[in-house]
Amino acid sequence: MVETGSARQRTNSGPGRLLIAVYLLFAIAATSRAGLQLATKFDEAPVAYLLSGVAALIYIVAAVGLARAGHTGRRVALACCSVELVGVVAVGILSLVDKDLFPDETVWSQFGSGYGYIPLVLPVLGLIWLWRTRRAPA
Repeated sequence: MVETGSARQRTNSGPGRLLIAVYLLFAIAATSRAGLQLATKFDEAPVAYLLSGVAALIYIVAAVGLARAGHTGRRVALACCSVELVGVVAVGILSLVDKDLFPDETVWSQFGSGYGYIPLVLPVLGLIWLWRTRRAPA
Protein backbone atom coordinates (compact mmCIF):
# COMPACT_ATOMS: atom_id res chain seq x y z
CA MET A 1 0.00 0.00 0.00
CA VAL A 2 1.38 3.39 -0.98
CA GLU A 3 1.20 6.05 1.68
CA THR A 4 -0.48 9.17 0.39
CA GLY A 5 0.65 12.65 1.32
CA SER A 6 -2.56 13.40 3.20
CA ALA A 7 -2.32 10.21 5.28
CA ARG A 8 1.28 11.01 6.15
CA GLN A 9 0.31 14.48 7.36
CA ARG A 10 -2.32 13.42 9.90
CA THR A 11 -1.09 13.88 13.46
CA ASN A 12 -4.08 12.00 14.87
CA SER A 13 -3.44 8.66 13.19
CA GLY A 14 -1.15 5.73 13.95
CA PRO A 15 1.31 6.48 16.76
CA GLY A 16 -0.24 9.94 17.01
CA ARG A 17 -3.25 8.37 18.74
CA LEU A 18 -1.01 7.00 21.49
CA LEU A 19 0.69 10.38 21.81
CA ILE A 20 -2.69 12.09 22.16
CA ALA A 21 -3.76 9.52 24.76
CA VAL A 22 -0.62 10.17 26.83
CA TYR A 23 -1.17 13.92 26.58
CA LEU A 24 -4.75 13.44 27.76
CA LEU A 25 -3.60 11.24 30.65
CA PHE A 26 -1.09 13.87 31.72
CA ALA A 27 -3.71 16.59 31.29
CA ILE A 28 -5.98 14.75 33.73
CA ALA A 29 -3.14 14.02 36.18
CA ALA A 30 -1.72 17.55 36.12
CA THR A 31 -5.14 19.20 36.28
CA SER A 32 -6.16 17.07 39.24
CA ARG A 33 -2.91 17.68 41.07
CA ALA A 34 -2.83 21.41 40.37
CA GLY A 35 -6.50 21.84 41.23
CA LEU A 36 -6.09 20.14 44.58
CA GLN A 37 -2.88 22.01 45.39
CA LEU A 38 -4.27 25.39 44.36
CA ALA A 39 -7.47 24.84 46.32
CA THR A 40 -5.97 23.47 49.53
CA LYS A 41 -2.43 24.78 49.97
CA PHE A 42 -1.76 27.59 47.52
CA ASP A 43 0.00 29.69 50.17
CA GLU A 44 2.65 26.97 50.77
CA ALA A 45 4.17 26.97 47.27
CA PRO A 46 2.26 29.24 44.88
CA VAL A 47 4.88 29.19 42.11
CA ALA A 48 5.07 25.40 42.06
CA TYR A 49 1.30 24.97 42.06
CA LEU A 50 0.74 27.60 39.38
CA LEU A 51 3.38 25.90 37.22
CA SER A 52 1.54 22.60 37.61
CA GLY A 53 -1.58 24.42 36.42
CA VAL A 54 0.29 25.83 33.42
CA ALA A 55 1.60 22.36 32.60
CA ALA A 56 -1.94 20.99 32.77
CA LEU A 57 -3.18 23.68 30.39
CA ILE A 58 -0.35 22.98 27.95
CA TYR A 59 -1.10 19.24 28.01
CA ILE A 60 -4.79 19.90 27.27
CA VAL A 61 -4.11 22.31 24.41
CA ALA A 62 -1.37 20.08 22.93
CA ALA A 63 -3.74 17.09 22.93
CA VAL A 64 -6.42 19.12 21.17
CA GLY A 65 -3.91 20.44 18.63
CA LEU A 66 -2.64 16.95 17.83
CA ALA A 67 -6.18 15.59 17.62
CA ARG A 68 -7.38 18.30 15.24
CA ALA A 69 -4.66 17.36 12.73
CA GLY A 70 -5.21 20.41 10.50
CA HIS A 71 -2.87 23.31 9.84
CA THR A 72 -4.04 25.23 12.91
CA GLY A 73 -3.93 22.14 15.09
CA ARG A 74 -0.35 21.46 14.01
CA ARG A 75 0.72 25.01 14.80
CA VAL A 76 -0.94 24.87 18.20
CA ALA A 77 0.65 21.50 18.97
CA LEU A 78 4.05 22.76 17.80
CA ALA A 79 3.80 25.81 20.05
CA CYS A 80 2.68 23.70 23.03
CA CYS A 81 5.39 21.07 22.60
CA SER A 82 8.04 23.78 22.24
CA VAL A 83 6.89 25.71 25.31
CA GLU A 84 6.55 22.46 27.22
CA LEU A 85 10.11 21.38 26.38
CA VAL A 86 11.56 24.76 27.36
CA GLY A 87 9.46 24.74 30.54
CA VAL A 88 10.40 21.26 31.68
CA VAL A 89 14.10 21.92 31.06
CA ALA A 90 14.04 25.33 32.78
CA VAL A 91 12.00 24.14 35.76
CA GLY A 92 14.07 20.96 35.92
CA ILE A 93 17.31 22.94 36.16
CA LEU A 94 15.88 25.50 38.60
CA SER A 95 14.43 22.81 40.84
CA LEU A 96 17.85 21.20 41.14
CA VAL A 97 19.85 24.44 41.52
CA ASP A 98 17.53 26.33 43.91
CA LYS A 99 15.40 23.94 45.96
CA ASP A 100 13.93 26.88 47.93
CA LEU A 101 12.29 28.19 44.76
CA PHE A 102 10.12 25.07 44.61
CA PRO A 103 9.28 24.00 48.19
CA ASP A 104 6.91 21.43 46.71
CA GLU A 105 7.20 19.56 43.43
CA THR A 106 5.59 20.50 40.15
CA VAL A 107 4.90 18.20 37.24
CA TRP A 108 8.15 19.47 35.69
CA SER A 109 10.34 19.46 38.84
CA GLN A 110 13.61 17.59 38.41
CA PHE A 111 12.74 17.09 34.74
CA GLY A 112 9.52 15.25 35.63
CA SER A 113 11.19 12.64 37.84
CA GLY A 114 7.98 12.22 39.85
CA TYR A 115 6.27 11.08 36.64
CA GLY A 116 9.03 8.81 35.39
CA TYR A 117 10.62 11.59 33.28
CA ILE A 118 7.72 11.34 30.85
CA PRO A 119 7.24 15.14 31.02
CA LEU A 120 10.76 15.49 29.57
CA VAL A 121 10.31 12.84 26.87
CA LEU A 122 6.74 13.74 25.86
CA PRO A 123 7.44 17.09 24.15
CA VAL A 124 10.43 15.58 22.32
CA LEU A 125 8.19 12.78 21.01
CA GLY A 126 5.55 15.36 20.11
CA LEU A 127 8.03 17.45 18.15
CA ILE A 128 9.42 14.36 16.39
CA TRP A 129 5.88 13.28 15.47
CA LEU A 130 5.03 16.73 14.16
CA TRP A 131 8.21 16.70 12.09
CA ARG A 132 7.56 13.20 10.72
CA THR A 133 4.00 14.07 9.72
CA ARG A 134 4.79 17.42 8.17
CA ARG A 135 3.76 18.19 4.64
CA ALA A 136 6.40 17.43 2.06
CA PRO A 137 7.56 20.50 0.11
CA ALA A 138 5.82 20.85 -3.23
